[in-house]
Amino acid sequence: MADRSRTQRLLMLSASAALVAGGVLPAAPAFSAAPAFPAAPAAYVGAQTTAPAVEWVTTTDPPSGITAELPGKAQVRKASIPTAGGGTVEGRSYGLEIPEGAIGFTVHDIPGDQLSLDEALKGLTGKYEALGGAPLTSTDVRKKTVDGRRVIDARLSTVEHDQRLVGWVRVIADDDHLVQALTLGPEADEKTLKEMHERLVDSIRIP
Repeated sequence: MADRSRTQRLLMLSASAALVAGGVLPAAPAFSAAPAFPAAPAAYVGAQTTAPAVEWVTTTDPPSGITAELPGKAQVRKASIPTAGGGTVEGRSYGLEIPEGAIGFTVHDIPGDQLSLDEALKGLTGKYEALGGAPLTSTDVRKKTVDGRRVIDARLSTVEHDQRLVGWVRVIADDDHLVQALTLGPEADEKTLKEMHERLVDSIRIP
């Protein structure tokens, strides 16, 4: 079993970390709910489940209308993040633990063209290590266009407590939002995790 606090940290940090790296945000967000795992640093934390999730549920981000399927019912965690210019960026994170690790997506109300997709990916990996995680490596990085929107995909890997973790991230640059989908868990469950991540990203719908 993966260290769940580390898994949740990667999963729910993603969008805010990317924005910080891009120079859009100067500081960590203020969260509207306490983390489900006190051992983890202040970060997005999704719903904690007590039994394996078996039913995929369509999850909607009400402010944006963006939807995605998750293998269980997730709770939202909201953040109001100060920007370098004195304003704020609103963000919502939807995620849950699964027997194999963790999975979820984030939405930030900021135009995707305010930072490059490379910056978003670099922000994710750099922030994970900066908050106490082991070095997080991104490989197999691919850029493409999906439904007319710029997308970057990457495979992630790290080692925590002598256990190798693997995962995947997709960052989507929309006209009005930055969307990220992540999956992470033990390498032993790589095949299942990959299939779940592919279902998650294929299910994302942006109005």
